[in-house]
Amino acid sequence: MNTRSEIHDRLAASLKSARTSKGLSLEAVARLSGVSRSMVSQIERGESSPTVATLWNLTQALQVDFAGLLGGRRAPAIEVIRAAAAPVIDGHGRGVTIRILSPAEAAGAHEVYDLGFEAGGRLVSDPHGPGCREHLTVLEGAVQVVSGEDRQVLAAGDTARYFADRPHRIEAEGGPARAILIVQNS
Repeated sequence: MNTRSEIHDRLAASLKSARTSKGLSLEAVARLSGVSRSMVSQIERGESSPTVATLWNLTQALQVDFAGLLGGRRAPAIEVIRAAAAPVIDGHGRGVTIRILSPAEAAGAHEVYDLGFEAGGRLVSDPHGPGCREHLTVLEGAVQVVSGEDRQVLAAGDTARYFADRPHRIEAEGGPARAILIVQNS
């Protein structure tokens, strides 16, 4: 990328390639991005230099990697979040560590958590939205699940599916435990 024209050419080619690979017309990209059809066309032909905001809107509409547009890199096919980098929520002194495994954009729709319970640890939850269900799989130890008036004890390997639109809780039974929790909102 030695010259300005090389940058424009690379940007134009990357955006046009992303649009055509998704089978989108200029009009469709304009609708999705909020950038005018004529501006999208000018950018793809290398006749206009987009602002950062315009470029951001286009990359979001085309679902392409903003940072890799000029470098010729594509978004990785496999996104890896290393164990030490996963966000962690402290269980508010209740002996539970909650690692967030799902991406931020899934919040409120389909959430995945790795739960670590100390002996006697418990995760107490208020009701979620109507129709919300949780799917809990115990990896180590044992837990008791309570949803409304119903309760079950689960051992390693067991899975429980239950309504979470009522008060509910998960408690370690007899010692430390670990589980994967999927929260599915309807």
